[in-house]
Amino acid sequence: MAKRPNPNLAKIHRTYSVEDVANLFSVHKNTVRSWVKDGLATNDDKRPMLILGSELKQYLQTKRKSNKRKCLPFEIYCVRCRLPQLPAGNMVDYEPTNSRMGCLIGLCPTCNGIINKYFNFVTLEQIKGKLDITFPKALKHIYESSKPLLNSDFNK
Repeated sequence: MAKRPNPNLAKIHRTYSVEDVANLFSVHKNTVRSWVKDGLATNDDKRPMLILGSELKQYLQTKRKSNKRKCLPFEIYCVRCRLPQLPAGNMVDYEPTNSRMGCLIGLCPTCNGIINKYFNFVTLEQIKGKLDITFPKALKHIYESSKPLLNSDFNK
């Protein structure tokens, strides 16, 4: 899995060579050169190619922002696929965590992994038309049962 470089490692009042940037973020020099081709500003076209720290930080921040994706209320973010997904078959289970909050649990249609999203119970009304939500049924208590268990010792 590729790691994302942290833009805060770049010092804004410093100039970096391609090798310095590669060592700073633990990436290959060709990766830094592809960033330059992609739009990372350099000082000039002369050798050695120098990159301002402020430009490097700004470039990495905008690149990181462009990769972020916002989920719609009925979508759940899949960590494996790195995409907001509609659950497989539009079916989710709701597990309450307390009286107001709960977790929607579904399956990713792409990778078949489990996807979760914490949701407020009141706002579930917004997504009921889009998703088929299954609510858990509470188990009966023993004292509420009309028939005793078969393995009980009540018969004397």
